[in-house]
Amino acid sequence: MHTIRTQLDFRVEGLDCNAEATLLREALADRDGVHGISFHVVDGRMTVDADAERMGAGEIEAAVARLGMRAEPWDRPAARAESWWDVHGRHALVVASGATLGGGLALHVVAGGGFVETLLGHAHGAQGVDATVAALLLAGILAGLFHAVPKAARSLVRLRPDMNALVCVSVVGALFLAEWAEAAVLAFLYGLSGLVESWSARRARDAIGSLLRITPATASVVHGDHEHRVPVDRVAVGAQVRVRPGERVSCDGVVVEGNSFVDQALVTGESVPAWKSAGDPVFAGTVNGHGTIDLRVTRPASDTMLARIVRMVGESHHHRAPTERFIDQFARYYTPLMFAVAFAVGAGPPLLAGADWQHWFYQAMLILLISCPCGLVISTPVTIAAAITSATRHGVLIKGGSHLEELARLRAVAFDKTGVITRGEPEVRGVFPVGPHPEGDVLARLLAVETRSEHPLSRAVVRYARERGIEPADLEDFTAVEGRGAEAWIDGERFWVGSTRFAREQGAIVSMDPELAGRSRPDETVVVCGAGSDVWALLTVADPVRPEAAPSVARMHAHGLRSVLLTGDNRATARSVGDRVEVGDVRAELLPDDKAEAVRATIARVGPTAMVGDGINDSQALLTASVGIAMGGNATDVAVESADVVLLKDDLTKLPFLVDHARRARRVIIENVTVALGAKALFLAVMALGAATLWMAVAADMGASLLVTFNGLRMLGTRRARDAGAAPAAVAPRARTI
Repeated sequence: MHTIRTQLDFRVEGLDCNAEATLLREALADRDGVHGISFHVVDGRMTVDADAERMGAGEIEAAVARLGMRAEPWDRPAARAESWWDVHGRHALVVASGATLGGGLALHVVAGGGFVETLLGHAHGAQGVDATVAALLLAGILAGLFHAVPKAARSLVRLRPDMNALVCVSVVGALFLAEWAEAAVLAFLYGLSGLVESWSARRARDAIGSLLRITPATASVVHGDHEHRVPVDRVAVGAQVRVRPGERVSCDGVVVEGNSFVDQALVTGESVPAWKSAGDPVFAGTVNGHGTIDLRVTRPASDTMLARIVRMVGESHHHRAPTERFIDQFARYYTPLMFAVAFAVGAGPPLLAGADWQHWFYQAMLILLISCPCGLVISTPVTIAAAITSATRHGVLIKGGSHLEELARLRAVAFDKTGVITRGEPEVRGVFPVGPHPEGDVLARLLAVETRSEHPLSRAVVRYARERGIEPADLEDFTAVEGRGAEAWIDGERFWVGSTRFAREQGAIVSMDPELAGRSRPDETVVVCGAGSDVWALLTVADPVRPEAAPSVARMHAHGLRSVLLTGDNRATARSVGDRVEVGDVRAELLPDDKAEAVRATIARVGPTAMVGDGINDSQALLTASVGIAMGGNATDVAVESADVVLLKDDLTKLPFLVDHARRARRVIIENVTVALGAKALFLAVMALGAATLWMAVAADMGASLLVTFNGLRMLGTRRARDAGAAPAAVAPRARTI
C-alpha cells in the first residue's frame, strides 16, 4: 500500500534544551509511521517526518502531552498569548529562591550557626538548623527546582537520567546528610543557570524572529487613478504597489515608476542605501528613502526574498554540525555511565572495605554533579545558531551548521567566471566610427535596431546609447538573424549590426585599424555595423570583471586558500580574466559535467573545496563541492536551491568575510569545549584534595555553562569584515593557485 509521507512542524512548550529534545525523540521515534524527528531548540520547533495516514498531528500532540509538554502545529497561531508567568515566571522563582536562601543563611548566622563553616565546610551533622531556617531554605530549594523536578521525574521514569535528575538526586542527598545550606545553594544556582539558558535561547530566537516582524502587513495597491490597502498575502503577482517615503517595501518587485534610495541592509547586507529607478529590483522588508516609487510585484508574499531567507534560516538548524552530533551522542551514553560510576564510588568502599557511608555518599553526589555534560552539550548549538544568525544579518545565508563547519575546513575555492568573477552583463568599451559617419548618427541607428533585439550584447549597446542621451532613429522591417546579428531599413537603406562574420556576409570589408587592434583584448567581442557593403563603425563589448573580484581572491589567498577558475568560455577569454584576478589555474570550454568533475578532482587533490556559481549550468558543481556558494543577486532558483550558502547580494567581498566568520565560529566552539571539559578537570582536582562541596560542583558546572553560552553569543555581534574590498599589502606575494 502506498503511503504519503509528510513533514509536520510543531511549536513545543517546554522544549528548552537538548534534554527535552532527547526525551521527545525517545517517546516518538519508535512509533509506527514516524520516519524521523529533528529539533530546533532555539525557537522550540519540532519537525516530524511521518506517514500521514498512520501518524497525524493529533496523535503527535497527544504523545507530547503525556510527557508533560504541549505541542501545536507551527503554522497555527499560538493557542494563547504569553502570560506574565510565561515571561517572568523563571525570574520570580530565581529571585524567590535567592531571597529565601539569603534570609535563611542570615537568620542562621544571627542564631550563631556558623555561616562560613556551614557553607564552605562539609559539616556532616555538625551544625543543626532550627525550624524557621529550615523552612526558608526548603522554600528556596522548591523555588530553585520548580522547573527541574517534573523533568527529572520524566527522565528517571524512562531510565534516561539527565541534568535535572542529577541535580534533584544531589539535593535529596544533601538533605539526607543534613546539608541544608548546600542543598539550598545548589538549588538556587541551578535555577539561575536555567534562567540564563532560557534568556540566551530567547535572545537567539528573537534575533531570528525579528526577520518575520518587519514586513508590513498591508500594501498600497494602485488601480488606475486610485489606490487601496490590501493584505500582503493577497497581493497578486503583476500588481502595481506604491511605496511612499520612509515606508518599508511590502513585496518583491521591479520599479516601474519613480526613483529613490532604498536601504537594503536587512536583505543584502549593504551598509549604503542603493539608488533604485525604473527596471531595478526591490525586496520586501527594505526601507524606502525620500522618493515615492511604484513597483510591479514579481513574487507572492510567501516567496519573497525575505520569506525565503527566514524559511532557509529555520531549515538550517536541521542540518546539524558534525561536532554537535558527536557531542549529543557522547552525552547520551556518558550520563548513564557517570551514574554507574557514582553508584560504585558511593557504595563500593563502604561495602567492600567498611568505609564511612556518609563520606562516600557525599563523594558520589559530587561526581554526579560535576559529571553533568550540560556545558559541553550547549557549547556547540549556541555558537552555531548565533553564527548563522549573524551571517544572515551580513547578507550571507548559511543553510546549516554542517556547512558552517565545512567552510572553516576549506582548502580551495572554485569560481565560475560569468556572473561571479565578471558581472554577467556586457558593456560597451568603445565605439570607433569608420569613415565620415558621426558617432551620434551611428548610435541613433544602433539604438533603433538593438532596442528590438533580445541578444545580451544588444542590451549593452542600448544602455551605452541612452546614457549619452541618444534618441533612436526611425526604422522599418526589423529582422533578427539568429546567431549572427540583426537588420532593418533606416532612411531608405538596409542597416545591419552583428559579428565580423555577419559583416562579411554583407560583402563588407572589415579591417581592424591599428588603434582598435591595440586596444582590443582577448576578453572583448567586436561588433560591426554598417549599411549595404559599407562599414559604419566597430564596437568593442566585454563582460567586465567585478572591481572587487581581484581583492577578494587575494584575500582568499591570504587565508591560505587556493583558487581555480571554471568556465565554458573560450580559453583566450578565460585566461585573460584569470590573469586580471590572479587565478593561475584556469579551466576553459567546460560543460556542466566537466565543471563538476573539475571540482571533484580539486577535492581529491587539495581537500575541501567550495564552488561559487550563479547559473543552472553550475548546479552540478555546486552539489559536488564540499560547500556550494550561490551568488544570490542574479542567481537562478536552481543554483540557490543547489547551494549550501547563498550570498544575498552579488558581492564577492562576502567570501573572505564568510571564511573568516566560519573559522572564528570554529575557534569559539573549540574554546567552549575546552572550557566545559577544563572546568570538570579542575573540579575533580579540587575534589581529590578533599576541598570540594556540592554547591561548588554546581557553581563550577554553571560557571562553565554561562561561559560557553556568552562566548557563543559573541558570534551575534561579529563585526563586518574590515576593508573587505581591499587586499592587504602583504597579500600579493602570498597569493597561491592550484
